[in-house]
Amino acid sequence: MQYVMVIYQADALARQAALSKEEQKQVYTDYQAINKTAGVTLVPPMGLPENATTVRVEDGRTLTSDGPYAGIQNAVGGVFVLEADNIDAAIKIAARVPAARYGGAVEIRPSEVYW
Repeated sequence: MQYVMVIYQADALARQAALSKEEQKQVYTDYQAINKTAGVTLVPPMGLPENATTVRVEDGRTLTSDGPYAGIQNAVGGVFVLEADNIDAAIKIAARVPAARYGGAVEIRPSEVYW
């Protein structure tokens, strides 16, 4: 089954920035290991939140605003797709994401068509 894994940074970026250079290198190494995990399909890297444009349609008019949809600048830090046998296998991979250890979280959603 395919699972969409959404990485929420929350406080993780600030906490990771406070790490020693060696610990920061380990965070990078941990992300690279996930990227190389069998069943992981990478999505192109997301740009910085301050470069985002959010689009809404109200009363037939297209409205745009600068910045991310979420109120926190670092809410979503990345996305990847995982092919795994079950949710337990997906949870094991999500637990390896550094953001989950440093104040963020990983949301797991089964890939499914609902429309």
